[in-house]
Amino acid sequence: MGLLNIIRRMHLRQKLSIREIARLTGVSRNTVIKHLAANTIEPKFATPERQSKLDPFAEKLVVG
Repeated sequence: MGLLNIIRRMHLRQKLSIREIARLTGVSRNTVIKHLAANTIEPKFATPERQSKLDPFAEKLVVG
């Protein structure tokens, strides 16, 4: 879970102060204020399916 979601949950659901959120997350109060004021959704990036560089050698690497 991203930091933005954690900050928003602490503020909206748990009703914690900005100072308390900053202390618990280890970020500055200004950063907490910036994230709360932004009202943005954390981006989700899709990881493309790729082959491993070791796939061609998988049979040789199996301990048997």
